Formats: sequence, C-alpha cells, structure tokens
Amino acid sequence: MELAKDALVAMLRRMLAIRYFEQSILRLFEQDQVRGATHVYLGEEAVAVGVCTALRPDDYISSTHRGHGHCIAKGGDLNKMMAELLGKATGYCKGKGGSMHIADLDLGILGANGIVGSGIPIAVGAALGSTIQGEDRVAVAFFGDGASNTGAFHEGINLAAVWKLPVVFVCENNMYAVSTSTRESLAIGGVVERAAAYGIPGVQVDGNDVLQVYEAAREAVARAREGKGPTLLECLTYRWTGHTVGDPGLYRNKEEVEAWKQQDPILRFRDYLIEAGILTQEEYDAIDGEEKERLERAIAFAQESPEPSVEALLEDLYA
Repeated sequence: MELAKDALVAMLRRMLAIRYFEQSILRLFEQDQVRGATHVYLGEEAVAVGVCTALRPDDYISSTHRGHGHCIAKGGDLNKMMAELLGKATGYCKGKGGSMHIADLDLGILGANGIVGSGIPIAVGAALGSTIQGEDRVAVAFFGDGASNTGAFHEGINLAAVWKLPVVFVCENNMYAVSTSTRESLAIGGVVERAAAYGIPGVQVDGNDVLQVYEAAREAVARAREGKGPTLLECLTYRWTGHTVGDPGLYRNKEEVEAWKQQDPILRFRDYLIEAGILTQEEYDAIDGEEKERLERAIAFAQESPEPSVEALLEDLYA
C-alpha cells in the first residue's frame, strides 16, 4: 500500500523527533538535569514509527523501559515528555514517574514500564477489553528480545492466540538484553520462530527499514482488527548506545556498532525519499531544522517549568 507524501513526511518527522529527543536526553543527563535510569532509543526509530503509522489514534500500545520512541511515534507531547524527564510538575506524570513510566491514555499509550516483559499482558488485557466491549481497537505490545524469554511473553501470546484477541506482538530485537547477546540467549534462529508454537503468523523484517516495518505492521493490524487474532512481528534492529546512559557497552566491539550505524534508519529513509523524487534535499533540510527547533522549544518549556510542590508528594497515590 503506497503512502501519500504527507504520510511519508509525517513518518520522517517523527523519526527525527525521536532522534533529537534522545540525543538531547544524553546531553541533559550529563548535565545532571535528567536523573535516574534512562534508556535511549537511538538507532531503533524505524520500528516505533513504522508500527504506529499503521495504527489508528484510538488503538493501544504498551511500552517498555526504552519507551520514549514509542510515545513520540504514537503522538506524545514533546513538552510533557521532556518536563517529565526533568522531574517537573508539567510532565506527563507531574514529574514523579521519570523516563520509564510515561503514559497518555487519551492517545492509547498505556504506559512505559521498567519491568521487562510486563507490557505484554497489559496489551493483551486491553485487547480483551476491546473485544468484550464490541470495539475493533487493536493493541500493540512492544518488547525486546530479552523479554521474549520471560513467562509474561509466553502466557500473553498463548492467551491471545487461544482467544484470537486483536494484538500485535512487536519484538524489537536489538541483539542484546542488557549485555547478553541473542547468540547466547536464543536456541532458535529468531524470536519469530516461536509464533509457530502458538499457531499464529510470525513475520521477521528489517527493523531499520521504516517502510518494511510499516507494511508488515499494517497487515498484522488489519488481521487483528478483522478478528483473526494476533501476529508476532520481529523487527531486527540495534541500539547505538549501551543499555542505559551509564553503560559504556564494553561487551560489544566497535566494528559491530559501526556496521549497524551504517544502516541508520533515518538516513536510509531520507535517501529513499530523495531518490524517489518525493522530497528534495532542501525540503529534507528544512524538515530537519524544524524538528531540531521543536525539540529545543520542548527543552526550554521543561527547564522553565516549576518543580513539584512538597504537598504533591502524597497526591495521586493508589493502594
């Protein structure tokens, strides 16, 4: 299915927004403006954008500890995101959640989560709720290769398969679970092979090709919305940095990292758009500049926002 120019430009903008947001988070962390564990999405931008482009605004996503990209791809507010990471009262969670807990229920963003694999049953529950209410909303569960070895993955995917729930399971296989390579943690050729055990389709794609991700996600979402059940989509990609901002990534050699950086999903998409005559270099440069400026405005908004009050400490607590 061919996308119109406006849709392609929107995909490009969101990929650039993720890239500049994450680069700024690294910089702000070094300046001690971002505190706590923070995991950036650099290098994986095509997965979130490709998948979320295939969704409706009212569809659901569940995220991971590396969730900034998912939030932006689903339409999250950069100002509120940046304010949250800087611990400000204007943030999505009023500055109390930080990097790993951003949610926006109005956009179907059910929340990032620091517990590996825990977003999978959350998405399955959302899909079950959609079915019970007679709606056709689809839920997407984003998770990494490490999460595919958890019980939550197997329990969630089995239940969705048995009940034919409208879920798309998106494994962002970035080759490492913290410092453990998939070469050491998978006894099979890929996470996608596990789909056969549950009688559902499994599709493996180049996770650095946003259009390939989009097309596979579009088919999986359509299948789910038609009541035909879940799909397991494995997107092969790579995180450019260590597991978290404090991880130097010494378990990977420089040649491997550089080889993957040569497959930069944004530059690949840019080159495609220019070679196909969809954008000129000048148009790309203008879009690039606009996204940089939008990110700088988000930083300024966050820095100028107030700190949470002491009284707010006991607000929004549930037991």
